Amino acid sequence: MLSTRLKASIRATYRQIADSLPGFMPRKEQNFLVAEIAKTLTGEYDKSRRILVAEAGTGIGKSLSYAQGAIPVARLTQKKLIISTATVALQEQLIHKDLPFYHRHSELPFKFMLVKGRQRYCCEHLLEQAASGADMSNFEFNFEALSKHKPSASDRSLYQALWQAYTDGKWDGDRDNWPDPISEPGWLRIAADRHSCNKALSHHQHCPFHRARNDMEAADVLVVNHALLLSDLTMGGGIILPSPDECFYVLDEAHHLPTIARDHGAASASIKGSRRWLEKLAQSAGKLTRSLNKESLIDPQLKLQDALASLQPDLKALEQWLGANEGLFGQEPHYRFEGGVLPDPLPMLAENLKEASKKALRALDRMQGAIAEALKDGEIRRKEAEPLLAETGFHLQRLEGFNALWEMLSRHVPQGKTPMARWMVKGDEGEVWLHASPIEVGYLLEEWLWSRCLGAVLVSATLSALSSFSYFRHQVGLKEHDGTRYLRLRSPFDYQKAELYLPKMVNEPSAPGFTQELIEVLPRLVAGKEASLVLFSSYRQMNEVAQGLRAKGLSLLVQGEASRSALLTLHKQKCDGAQASVLLGTGSFSEGLDLPGHYLTNLVITKLPFAVPNSPVEEATAEWVEQRGGNPFLQLTVPEASRKLIQACGRLIRKETDRGRVTILDRRLLTKRYGKGLLDALPPFSRRID
Repeated sequence: MLSTRLKASIRATYRQIADSLPGFMPRKEQNFLVAEIAKTLTGEYDKSRRILVAEAGTGIGKSLSYAQGAIPVARLTQKKLIISTATVALQEQLIHKDLPFYHRHSELPFKFMLVKGRQRYCCEHLLEQAASGADMSNFEFNFEALSKHKPSASDRSLYQALWQAYTDGKWDGDRDNWPDPISEPGWLRIAADRHSCNKALSHHQHCPFHRARNDMEAADVLVVNHALLLSDLTMGGGIILPSPDECFYVLDEAHHLPTIARDHGAASASIKGSRRWLEKLAQSAGKLTRSLNKESLIDPQLKLQDALASLQPDLKALEQWLGANEGLFGQEPHYRFEGGVLPDPLPMLAENLKEASKKALRALDRMQGAIAEALKDGEIRRKEAEPLLAETGFHLQRLEGFNALWEMLSRHVPQGKTPMARWMVKGDEGEVWLHASPIEVGYLLEEWLWSRCLGAVLVSATLSALSSFSYFRHQVGLKEHDGTRYLRLRSPFDYQKAELYLPKMVNEPSAPGFTQELIEVLPRLVAGKEASLVLFSSYRQMNEVAQGLRAKGLSLLVQGEASRSALLTLHKQKCDGAQASVLLGTGSFSEGLDLPGHYLTNLVITKLPFAVPNSPVEEATAEWVEQRGGNPFLQLTVPEASRKLIQACGRLIRKETDRGRVTILDRRLLTKRYGKGLLDALPPFSRRID
């Protein structure tokens, strides 16, 4: 049972919130979600598995629910709460609106902050060097990213302005807090790096990133994004963020988690580019040792030279094999190795490259350690050591990625186990890149997070597919009877105020005449409506339809013809002026788009959001399901389409007073066996079917 103190704290805060908000309406769904979060995290249901998967429909108030349910648990147990989101918009809402509001009314005091990755902060030393006009291309190690970007006069002025503001205490070194945009090449020159910007070095202890880390240690609630969370977990956890075994987690927008986890588990490298870089690294390492004349560098430098030398013959052999097998690409820019199986001699070459790159990593790490030690002991001046630490740090990061690729390409997958996706891509000027990625990442999330954390709440408006959690559960590595709790709370909004309309269509989307039929049908569907959003599955079809509709005299706002924010501003201005506005967009407009009230009354979905498996990872996943006797379309494509269709329909009703119509122009909802499942999973709109 929840402790008396915890229940009292939650109830007191809820009463204060209810009293302070004019027109506040208690919602049983929100109250229930708060209670379930608190009960799960305190171990009332299962002390060894404190995980809740909660689908909470629009209008329940997810962020306030998990603040009320999770923050008191974390504070009373004196543990950290990490709230992770997928989008910047939700982070900003939490930091600037939801958490300050909850903080004002909470019985328990707490501190919260937004946590960013190291590269969002400048390195104090690199900024000082850039502001002074130091020639950064003369480092002992050739910093590739810098050598390609020669600072212009405007760059130098910017660095001087940044340095002046930083030393005056008017800027904290956070890229996002500078009032004007900073170009990517310009920022790379001064960005902090986890190898060179080391807190162990006395003159880096007060760098912007480390100051932010000190603030983080004093905070009770940390708001991060999924990418930063996964970056930390892939390094073992506790590197950027606190260790998982000291934290509770709320993962909002949790449906994005599998894709982001998969991206963090992948690796790639170009073959010719790697050879050139490794040759340069070998030359520079020798120059470094000779110029510093330090005995502790000699042994690791010799080991590094040996390891790098042993890499070259295998890379050359690989390059020759690629040249002899160029025909594998055909007309496509990529070639996927079926079943993840590499042909001879690639497995042997990958194994050799893995071992040699591992030795190179160890040697270069020792070299960097020797430089840092010499600086600490006063044997090297800071002016000499800093550039070398920055350069070795850059090469260490690249070597880590290089080694990760060969480890994944050489990894043996036992018969019957999930294979790796392995493929190669031909880039510009014939450069070939090798790639590897896990197909399924659930086991990684179990290893990195679920088995280690104190407790976790996964929440989103769309976690189920076809009215079931099975698809999502498999994606994130949760087992059916592992103690994880599942909760599905419908939106409190009255969806009967809105109509789901399926008009009669002559053509199905695959038919040649479908695009022309859209051009004929859409003017009738948007006529007389104040605010319309028409969603397409492809840019090509959207642009063809836009051209046809404009030929009929329709005024349109089309995604891609202006920035998203500019289009939405124009759309709202027209709606506020009582003008009809027709907004055309693709899949990215079906999620995270908030157009409440009169800003959207008419939603048209032209086609069911079926994704064709066209990436090597998706192709490999479908192939694996098929090899096991499954049906990729029914097991992967349809559930994913169900989730996306629910998201798209969710654009219409954003608050209690909203009403309108959702029109779907894909008759497969009625003609195909899977259609009923897709329809039944949608909100309970009133229905009209021609």
